[in-house]
Amino acid sequence: MHELSIVMSIINIAEQQARAAHATVIDEIELDIGTMSGIEMDALDFAWTGAVKQTMLEGAEKKVNRIAAKAHCIDCDAEFAIEKYYDACPVCGEHLLYILQGKELKVKSLVVS
Repeated sequence: MHELSIVMSIINIAEQQARAAHATVIDEIELDIGTMSGIEMDALDFAWTGAVKQTMLEGAEKKVNRIAAKAHCIDCDAEFAIEKYYDACPVCGEHLLYILQGKELKVKSLVVS
């Protein structure tokens, strides 16, 4: 379950930023997670529950923005929503795509005190 290592990295990033702001508590964390990031949300939530105990994130409100995947067709310049990496362009049927969004995995913001 790679979600546990991802949660540990999120905790590390959040605590480093909170300490840099001379905060002792993280009240809220906002995450951007793309639908094609490879993150299983149930596994992330399960890992989160145990991992944040006795950290600055214990008790923090977690907000997750799911970013829908969108691609650009290299052949015909169409932009469209996708669900899988191997989806074809709905306009020309080709598979040479550039992923515009949906692979995000980042800490967007923190509210600290």
